[in-house]
Amino acid sequence: MTTIKKSELVLNSDGSLYHINLKPGDVAETIMLVGDPGRVELIARLFDTIEFKTHNREIHTVTGRYKGKRLSVMSSGMGPDNIEIVVNELDALFNIDLDKKTEKENKTSLNLIRIGTSGALQADIPVVNSYLVSEYGLGLDGLAYFYEKNTEVIVHELTNSFISNLDWDSNLPTPYAVKASDRLLKIVGKDWRKGITLTAPGFYAPQGRELRLKVVDGTIIDRASEFVFSNLNVTNFEMETSALYVLSAMLGHNALTVCDIIANRITDDFNPDYKKSMKNLVGEIIDRIVLL
Repeated sequence: MTTIKKSELVLNSDGSLYHINLKPGDVAETIMLVGDPGRVELIARLFDTIEFKTHNREIHTVTGRYKGKRLSVMSSGMGPDNIEIVVNELDALFNIDLDKKTEKENKTSLNLIRIGTSGALQADIPVVNSYLVSEYGLGLDGLAYFYEKNTEVIVHELTNSFISNLDWDSNLPTPYAVKASDRLLKIVGKDWRKGITLTAPGFYAPQGRELRLKVVDGTIIDRASEFVFSNLNVTNFEMETSALYVLSAMLGHNALTVCDIIANRITDDFNPDYKKSMKNLVGEIIDRIVLL
């Protein structure tokens, strides 16, 4: 059995994983992921009991119980690079023997539910109490192609159709599409609108925003909003879903993103009171998670 190098499985002096500052047993097998550390407390306040808390950098973690089910909530920070760290280290907590630095024979499959905010790319999507499930994550970040197993989980028909329809610029990272967990789609996302979520590697130019720097192609949003695959539109833009989906699929975990739509890039609408709708969304999701 191959031993993982110390420089590749990096641990703190107390034996915790380097970035997430967690040891085996600290988190549940069902974990809610949020970008904003402040949102961790919003969710944790709904727990009936709290058994564990820690934080390191932007990564805050709380584990407790809700209606008898053990749950964790963790902040990842923003962007696919942070998700890459969090998902790999969460997997290591459960599926690598940290003392022996070897892969465990019997694997644990986690439920990873991302709860985020997002901007809509379809004019008929409202911005108040509007919740959207990412049936597919379509990454513009290129992360998948650094992993050997990417071909096993990428939805090639959707990926190739998007590249062809948008006449994708070969100087930009190659897009890739991955589907959410069917189980989580059925239980957690059962009655909310579903769509294809674009994951950008940044907030400004990758999402078509300009301040002092101009974007290479200002037409991507308009062209993407017209793309349809299997009766699904490209519904929204954010910065984490494709990375979450591709890593989870390759590692054998279930992943789903549900976003509170707080802005519409087509109609230019914005919900300044989105914290109220986010609180409602969190309450809905945690009740559904108990059924997993």
